[in-house]
Amino acid sequence: MTGLRVVLAEDDVLLREGLASLLERSGLTVLGQAGDGAELLELARSTKPDIVVADVRMPPTHTTEGLEAARQLRKELPEVGILVLSAYADVDQAMELLAGGRAIGYMLKSRITDVSEFLAALERIADGGSVIDPGLVAELVTARRRNDPLAVLSAREREVLGQMAEGQSNAGIARRLFITEGTVEKHVRGVLTKLNLADTDDHHRRVLAVLAFLEAR
Repeated sequence: MTGLRVVLAEDDVLLREGLASLLERSGLTVLGQAGDGAELLELARSTKPDIVVADVRMPPTHTTEGLEAARQLRKELPEVGILVLSAYADVDQAMELLAGGRAIGYMLKSRITDVSEFLAALERIADGGSVIDPGLVAELVTARRRNDPLAVLSAREREVLGQMAEGQSNAGIARRLFITEGTVEKHVRGVLTKLNLADTDDHHRRVLAVLAFLEAR
């Protein structure tokens, strides 16, 4: 991950400077810092970073400026990875981001304190993956809906799908669940088959499976 080029957008100067210092100590290059959505767009357009890390809420209204800037960047610079940070879990925001398909992530600010997890998320996004905060995934896993489209899945398949939603690879899921990678592949195939997802490329099918998981919240 050394050499990954990043643009930071956060109106809390202390947090922004802390993130910049953390990333640079970890071997990444911080191309610039922005304090609002307009500044983020201008900076990203001029530097074309590998990944943008942006707060959801920024000036002037502190509502969804960061999210709106991320949406605009996805249209203009689809090759740039985006990690959006939020102080709280918002399922609708997460679903909207994940619908972008690739190189996208949603993480709670409280998760940044786990440096290895934060850096791993950036690496997954830079590699084209999708990352959803584990806290949000846990909330969705425990949710109960009368018409649950995931009812056809076994408990283990739901667990594997939850790990997929976090952006884990098959190898990563195997390590976390203490099972073999071959077993993970079997469960992933079961998930995709039971959710009746079209037999297209594997990455796209995994994203569709995660979207089904989120919609079942």
